[in-house]
Amino acid sequence: SKQFSVNIKERIGLRLRELRTAKGLSQEKFSFKCDLDRTYIASIERGKRNVSIVNIEKIAKALDMSVLDFFNSPLFQ
Repeated sequence: SKQFSVNIKERIGLRLRELRTAKGLSQEKFSFKCDLDRTYIASIERGKRNVSIVNIEKIAKALDMSVLDFFNSPLFQ
C-alpha cells in the first residue's frame, strides 16, 4: 500500500495536516497555538523536517490529544 513508499517524516506531515485542517486551523493559527514558527509547521507538513519528540508533544497538545493519539492512524501501521 501507499504508506510504505512514504517515509516517516512525510507520514508525520500528512498526519499533522489532516488533524490541523480537521480542526479548521490555518498553519498560522496552529503555529501560534503550539508556539512553533509557521514556516517550521509548513516544512513538517511537506515532510522536510525530522521533528523532535519534544515538538511532537507540543503539536499533539495543541491538537488537544496525546502523542499516542497523534500516531494512532493507519499511516503508522
